[in-house]
Amino acid sequence: MPSATRAPVVAPAPPPARAAEIADGVHAFVQPPGGWCLNNAGVIVCEGQSVLVDTAATESRARALREAALRLNPAAPKAVVNSHFHGDHAFGNFLFPEALVIGHERTRSEMIAAGLHLTGLWPDVDWGAIELVPPAVTYHDALTLHVGSVRAEVVHVGPRAHTSNDSVVWLPEQRVLFTGDLVMAGVTPFCLMGSIAGSLAALERLRAFGATTVVPGHGPVSGPEVFDTVEGYLLLVRELAEQGRAAGLTPAETAREADLGPYAGLLDPERLVPNLHRAFAELAGTGAAEPLPMPVMERALREMIDYNGGLPRCLA
Repeated sequence: MPSATRAPVVAPAPPPARAAEIADGVHAFVQPPGGWCLNNAGVIVCEGQSVLVDTAATESRARALREAALRLNPAAPKAVVNSHFHGDHAFGNFLFPEALVIGHERTRSEMIAAGLHLTGLWPDVDWGAIELVPPAVTYHDALTLHVGSVRAEVVHVGPRAHTSNDSVVWLPEQRVLFTGDLVMAGVTPFCLMGSIAGSLAALERLRAFGATTVVPGHGPVSGPEVFDTVEGYLLLVRELAEQGRAAGLTPAETAREADLGPYAGLLDPERLVPNLHRAFAELAGTGAAEPLPMPVMERALREMIDYNGGLPRCLA
């Protein structure tokens, strides 16, 4: 008797993105569940003006963001602030031609260098007809935007944390902090292009703002307690790296033996492998501001895919 053919497993569609007002005129555009390429954005509206914090990965998702922004304010956004160069936060820039794109000086250079490389990692994603639009205005340490009477402070948090060019957007009167991927809520942090030590230092800077509302780069809007979760995970990664290195294990071997404890439920747990590569390098003397060599990063990504049993799922 012939055996039954197993039907292919189809990943369920993620819930729709939604814009929620988190302070007067301040909106978080959240794309659940927040895993690979499902980032958050922000829409700040005041006195007939609006500014975006980040865009989205695909043409269709960026169009949904544009529609949401225009519902909140009929005039198109006058500026887009990119929190860093990664495509999920910036590929949608091209759908806001009226806006001046702003970012850290290395956001521009690294975005140009990376191009549309991210699309090749997930060839089955419908990216759409995206075009690369890097920041036209760059800054070194900080700048201030005025959206009507709302003051938005754009601050570089570095030298290297999630990336080398992380920007946060702080609204001091509303006590709202848009963190980009320096913070993820319910999602595993990712430090391959950044630094474990630098990320821990960045968290101290983020705490110092005194935010009551935190919009992470991925995952639900949170309070400042989200900093503790991210910190706890990063400290565990450092501890695992110390133990693995002492036992003569590789980062991939360490990951396979690891117990993530309270952090086992975070989305995208396979990021442990590249995070351990970074932690091992720092234990071997790589400075917080130094990038990993490209061959090391490529090997870390290959080992992450092997650890995961295949390419991680991207629902963008």
